[in-house]
Amino acid sequence: MTHLPLLDELAIVTLIAVLVMVTLSKFKMPTVAGLLLTGALLGPAGFGVSTSAESIEVLAEIGVVFLLFTIGLEFSLSRLKVIFKQVLVGGVLQVGLTTLAIALLAIFFDQPLKKGIFYGFVFALSSTAIVLRALTERGELDAPHGKFIVGTLIFQDLCVVPMVLIVPLLSASADTSSIWMDLSLALLKATVVVVVMISISNLLVPKLLKWVDSSRSNEVFLLAIIGICIGTAWITSLAGLSLALGAFLGGVVVADTDYRHRALGDILPLRDTFVSIFFFSLGMIFDVKVVFQHPWLTLGLLFAFILLKGFIATFAAMSMHFPSRAAWLAGVGLAQFGEFGFVLTKLAQANGVIDIQEAKPLLTAGILSMFFTPLLVRLAPHMTSGEKLLAPLEKLMGIQSVNEIEETSPAYHQHIIIIGFGLAGQSVANALKSQQIEHLILELNINNVKKGKAQGFPIYYGDATSAEALHHAHLEHAKAVVVLINDPLANQRIINTIKRLVPNMHILTRTRYILDRQGLYDLGAKDVVVEEIEGTTEIVAKLFRRLGKPRNLIDDQVRLIRKSTQETDKKSTLPRSKFSEIKALEEMKIESVVVLENSPALGKSLAEMALRSKSNASVIGIIRDQNLFDHVDPHLAFEVNDLIYLAGRGEALQIAYQILLGEKWFETDTDTDADADTDA
Repeated sequence: MTHLPLLDELAIVTLIAVLVMVTLSKFKMPTVAGLLLTGALLGPAGFGVSTSAESIEVLAEIGVVFLLFTIGLEFSLSRLKVIFKQVLVGGVLQVGLTTLAIALLAIFFDQPLKKGIFYGFVFALSSTAIVLRALTERGELDAPHGKFIVGTLIFQDLCVVPMVLIVPLLSASADTSSIWMDLSLALLKATVVVVVMISISNLLVPKLLKWVDSSRSNEVFLLAIIGICIGTAWITSLAGLSLALGAFLGGVVVADTDYRHRALGDILPLRDTFVSIFFFSLGMIFDVKVVFQHPWLTLGLLFAFILLKGFIATFAAMSMHFPSRAAWLAGVGLAQFGEFGFVLTKLAQANGVIDIQEAKPLLTAGILSMFFTPLLVRLAPHMTSGEKLLAPLEKLMGIQSVNEIEETSPAYHQHIIIIGFGLAGQSVANALKSQQIEHLILELNINNVKKGKAQGFPIYYGDATSAEALHHAHLEHAKAVVVLINDPLANQRIINTIKRLVPNMHILTRTRYILDRQGLYDLGAKDVVVEEIEGTTEIVAKLFRRLGKPRNLIDDQVRLIRKSTQETDKKSTLPRSKFSEIKALEEMKIESVVVLENSPALGKSLAEMALRSKSNASVIGIIRDQNLFDHVDPHLAFEVNDLIYLAGRGEALQIAYQILLGEKWFETDTDTDADADTDA
């Protein structure tokens, strides 16, 4: 039988990679670290199990193409415009200052300007795959530092396009006198290619995908998506541009169609497979001998990736008025070598910008920084020393403005402090405002602060993890604190700080998962709402209502869920059936109850209970043994499992419910819902 080249190596590599990653997962290390370590162990510089570096690099390049295509899928053209407005300042500061600082540092060490610019490009880029995965696993994508990191990563990915065009122009053989002309022509050519491709693709791709979708074949659709991905990459390569640029454009075009989510779901397994090979190939490049041959150079480059680059990212975040904690976490999150740094390095080698001896220490230090990133991201929230070091810079830049509270309203007493002004925070603030209850709000998002001030809310820019900020908010005189932020670790720190300052303070907060609830109670929270459970009860209640189940049985299920998970004052939320289509009867509602063995109604008739006179509710029908009694005999005694249909106003139904079952129902937030679609 014919031997398939590379198959044996891929088989061994895959099995060992699984073993390494499963082992590292026990220590909560991400899969990327396992892939890098596997590549280092099995590569030419390790045990030499995998020696087909060139063949694996080809597969790795396919991984880069798929990665760029999926990044493009995340952003339609309209969304890209919005993103530019959101991340332009932070992205320009981080990329621009990093490039400038590294270029000047290279010149200081007697490197030519062209090499300095190349090194600046490499250091400016971070690892999208590693950082986004870490933020997702920790639930920090919506945290202040998470939003800054995501925005900066997007800007970096977009910067790859001009960087790929510029790097070939930095070669020693390039004519310095014409470099700006060459760069202008390259950018012009890229602009023309991009505009032409997007224009043509916007006309053809939606029609193509609609035609393919008519086949009702998942296989055909997947082939079409792969064809668009590889095809656009191939066309841009024919124009002398990068494969990555073409793949990105292909993703952007598909993102503007109705098939975006399906395409992303179908392509993700392929992307993950080839991107895994990409990280493995990066690990193969790691050569421990380089560390021993050039220890100080490698160590210096590693420190530049982690310390210098991290500080610049932190400064960029603080320049956008992020407080010290968010800026510190953002700096740690962006302080590593990026996937596209590898792409630029290979491109620079191919064009003679640097040689292999210069590339090895750079790649070795970069891979080490990628390996350390998950560890640093996990440790950073628990290291307050970074925040303390940034505190003087924070005050110098005028970021902490919570002291405005004392300047404007010094008499806060028995007030409610709301921490966070997202959707939940805004709802709580509106409720308190409507009841004229004194409150103030602390928020880290400067846009939310501006929005709140414009709406007349007493909102201030401040970091609630800081004891100083809480002191300015008159915590010691507050009646309660409501913590509604999206950063789980910051949430814990805020509660801990509050209890340390005012031990008896009543703290209300929320958490996404039930597993985190007890930890918040242990820290000192008095009331913890678990979104996972509230969502579950809401779904069960609405599902049972849709299935036509009686009200008291639905209440029983809601009680059971709450009893098995958490105690809460929240009432079950049920959409009530209503005569909504008849204007004259729009205040009339219907409700159903089933007679149980312990119901007071069992064995009694309507006349005996005087249901009509006591409640003003009418019994409009009874179902017994699947037979409908639409003319109810007032002297008919109720039996077990009789399904009784009641009609009347809301208060009448509540009284009838209590008479029939001997208990009050759960009050709901949709008991007056006018859009229930059950026909009377």
